[in-house]
Amino acid sequence: MKIGDTYEANAVVSESNVASAVGSGLLPVYSTPSLVALMETAASDYMAKELPEGKGSVGVHIELDHVSASPIGMKVRAIAEVINIAENGKTVDFKVEAFDEAGLIGKGLHTRAVITNERFMERCQAKLK
Repeated sequence: MKIGDTYEANAVVSESNVASAVGSGLLPVYSTPSLVALMETAASDYMAKELPEGKGSVGVHIELDHVSASPIGMKVRAIAEVINIAENGKTVDFKVEAFDEAGLIGKGLHTRAVITNERFMERCQAKLK
């Protein structure tokens, strides 16, 4: 991993990812939760290809401006760019931007924490006890 690395995730606006379908509004336009998920996917997929076996990442922070609506049928893409790696390697900060075929639809910052998958799941499951 290095500063400046980028990764892209793509989607198409459909009946299943619009605001009226996911409960974040009443209109059939690309939902903010779906935009967040696409941005996280770009960063998460980048981390997955860079981390050793047994390690993973989880999203711990996101700041987002959803600046333009996208209609059903439009292609959307999110780009995550590494802008900071903590000295201890435990967190990675990304600049995230998303576009539809007409231009910018969202921008923000996203932080992911590096985890040991097995240990993380053990701690999570311990909540059930």
